[in-house]
Amino acid sequence: MAERWYYSLKRNRAERGRLSWFGDRMGPYPDQATAERALEIARARNEQADRADRNWSEGN
Repeated sequence: MAERWYYSLKRNRAERGRLSWFGDRMGPYPDQATAERALEIARARNEQADRADRNWSEGN
């Protein structure tokens, strides 16, 4: 099985394998392109969760 891709928060780049400490990396991701979009993916998920929280709080 090929090593998975991670996004290093410390180095601000995609890396193949677990090169960074687990607290400094996001992933795993299936490929380099997805790992490079890690921050964008996290931002979109956070926005979606924030919307769901607001809707719940407002009774929608």
